Amino acid sequence: MDLPAPIAWLVDEACASAAPELFLAELGGLLLADGLPLAGGALTLAVPHPIIARRTWLWRAETGAVIEALSFASMGLTGPGGDAEQGKVGRDWLAELGTGLVQEEAVGPAANGRSSDGPLLAWALSRPLNDGESTLLRQAARFAAAPLAGLTWRATLAALLEAYVGRRGAAQVLAGRSRREIGETIRAVLLFADLRGFTELSESMAPQAVVAALDAWFDRIAGAVHAFGGEVLKFIGDGVLAIFPIGERPPSVVCDAALRAVGAARAGMAHLDEARRRQGLPSLHFGLALHLGEMLWGNVGTADRLDFTAIGPAVNLVSRLEGLCRPLGRTVLVTGTVAAETTTALVPLGEHLLRGIAAPCAVFTLPEE
Repeated sequence: MDLPAPIAWLVDEACASAAPELFLAELGGLLLADGLPLAGGALTLAVPHPIIARRTWLWRAETGAVIEALSFASMGLTGPGGDAEQGKVGRDWLAELGTGLVQEEAVGPAANGRSSDGPLLAWALSRPLNDGESTLLRQAARFAAAPLAGLTWRATLAALLEAYVGRRGAAQVLAGRSRREIGETIRAVLLFADLRGFTELSESMAPQAVVAALDAWFDRIAGAVHAFGGEVLKFIGDGVLAIFPIGERPPSVVCDAALRAVGAARAGMAHLDEARRRQGLPSLHFGLALHLGEMLWGNVGTADRLDFTAIGPAVNLVSRLEGLCRPLGRTVLVTGTVAAETTTALVPLGEHLLRGIAAPCAVFTLPEE
């Protein structure tokens, strides 16, 4: 007997789906074509991520479009009592999309009552289902278990890799680049920032307070970088190396974005220092440098223990420039390559020799510095 088209696809082809959003759109379209009265669908997966508890993809039958919604751990969706919230984001959206009729189908172990944190499929209905249609949806959830197990594993691996090695490093690992190699050349605005006097500060603080201060610092600088399209490559002690890739965009747009990120980071640190002062804690002073250039990003290390790193003259220059912040009494320093592209007004500080760099470097700073 021939299987219904959605079930045949789940059995024969769904395991090749490249991403959860593609899986949901394909399955929803096949169910719709088979006569089911669907207004939309939602697929929810739990992910092991520091701040994201669950990812939900939302499919609209009318347009075929899929969007993603995130449930964050801070929303109380993990731990005791969190199971009741599984699928809530998708359920609420579907209830608004359709006529209020939502049918949920747990997938895999969750369907047998062994876990409430497995994949969950939910559908918005334009009318109540008949018995045959209800049976088809249940069968779809049953046969979706195998392909969704593979998608869940890949989503879990990607989330863990991104949390520990960053988005760019994770993409290289997932692409199978697990050997020592040159990697990729990236033209970007490089940002290097470092806390000042943190070694002395850590000598007078309890280890827990040191970690809390580092986390607060990283939150401000990395949050600002990500908010304006940048990417943190590495945390180096109490320092941060980040990039704003040029790609196909005009360099002026990227330089402006990097400088806006610097402004956001400074504002965040000002608020943090105010809060620390109220607690009787010392302020956290930092230096930050920007440079436009090219760098190499790839694997280095031993044959069986690798790390991603950035190398090249541009990386050396931006780190040396940050070291000039203290002697010049500035928080932010910018090279002439950035100053030549940005529309932001900068203040020239002349040319300076940087340790290990042969040619003098034209140095600028922000007006408020």
